[in-house]
Amino acid sequence: MTRTILPGLLLCVAISLAAVGLERLELLLAGRAWIESLVIAILVGMLVRSLWFPSDRWQPGIDFSARFLLEVAVVLLGASLSAQAVAAAGPALLAGIAVVVGVSLIATYALGRAAGLPRNMALLVASGNSICGNSAIAAVAAVIGAKPADVASAIAFTAVLGVAVVLLLPFAAEPFGLDSAGYGIVAGMTVYAVPQVLAAAVPAGPLAVQVGTLVKLVRVLLLGPLVLALSVIRSRGEGEGPESRRLPPLRRLVPWFVIGFLVMALARSVGIIPDFLIPPIGLAASALTVLAMAGLGLGVDVRSVASAGARVSAVVTGSLLLLAAMAVGLVRLLAIGS
Repeated sequence: MTRTILPGLLLCVAISLAAVGLERLELLLAGRAWIESLVIAILVGMLVRSLWFPSDRWQPGIDFSARFLLEVAVVLLGASLSAQAVAAAGPALLAGIAVVVGVSLIATYALGRAAGLPRNMALLVASGNSICGNSAIAAVAAVIGAKPADVASAIAFTAVLGVAVVLLLPFAAEPFGLDSAGYGIVAGMTVYAVPQVLAAAVPAGPLAVQVGTLVKLVRVLLLGPLVLALSVIRSRGEGEGPESRRLPPLRRLVPWFVIGFLVMALARSVGIIPDFLIPPIGLAASALTVLAMAGLGLGVDVRSVASAGARVSAVVTGSLLLLAAMAVGLVRLLAIGS
């Protein structure tokens, strides 16, 4: 197993070290890291992927970095979030997240249908944009029986636009007058994948990372009710009994790293994790996240966006803009940072 993942893992380590080096160079030349190492790792990985397609020898290590290591990083990040932080979010924020996700699902599906997308494709795009990108697309596809071509197209745009959001979102904080907490909410509501929230929120500080991760995890937890609802709807639509179609097991509806994050947060809140361990745990989470971002970049082929079609592109982009607008509106409604 170790020999299998080692080549790709070492490639991700090399890209991560290059990203850290470039960030240090920024500090030396400009006195400030305008682009964080997390984002640089994505960009360098994408550049490598565009110039060279990794063979099967490299893929296990790349997948290990982009998936497992980033999930471990999210679990470790839970140590930085206490119950007090969750309580501070308040029921109004939690309810607001659910409302925004629900409106986004309905509006994106309607936009997709108006643009002429098939029902399943519109559902995939709506689920991916509104909840958690590739994970939501894969879970929903398994329930609705989506065609592989539709799944590939939806995932292609999710990957490319997900990276674009991570890169561009930090520049929106100042124009919209967002403080760290407000920016964290917007990042958590618009970025597709949980680990990508880290890359988008880091420039705004630790509070933005904590709030953004919390908001994003609430979105991820909404995947379970969505998949359940779609299963029931499809079952009734086909005239089948409730037992004719098996629902995905709970471990697929709620990813293990989400549970791990919550367990770590609980351990921190009750004092199982002492305060002196928080800095090294945070450092480990940051290092693993940079590695994960390198693997993520190596998995994104920018040219794949061309094969998905103009209609999908328009729907995904329109949905993303709508979601961002609603997220900013939620911050204003809750008067966060004012």
